Amino acid sequence: QVQLVESGGGLVQAGGSLRLSCAVSGRTFSNYAMGWFRQAPGKEREFVAAISRRSVNTDIADSVKGRFTISRDNAKNTVYLEMNSLKSEDTAVYLCTAGSGSWPPMDYWGKGTLVTVSS
Repeated sequence: QVQLVESGGGLVQAGGSLRLSCAVSGRTFSNYAMGWFRQAPGKEREFVAAISRRSVNTDIADSVKGRFTISRDNAKNTVYLEMNSLKSEDTAVYLCTAGSGSWPPMDYWGKGTLVTVSS
């Protein structure tokens, strides 16, 4: 079983930055593609970003392209989401995912970390 624990969320002013982290345990981290999704209050869950096992391929949602960056450190079993120029519409619970059979990866999910952007 794969365990995913997100951290780094919080309250930030519009225009600010945050870096989310997702620590993975339980299985070999480098065997999994990793991703981030988000769910805002009253809205459906949406894809944010994904990165392949060796960081060769990345995918970023159009809504955050140019502002968010996904990266991973296989030595630290951690995936990151760097978020810049934050907007109020980025307010959501951000969830980390891992997977080996689909793109974006969705086999395993963390519990999420809340990001609140104040305008």
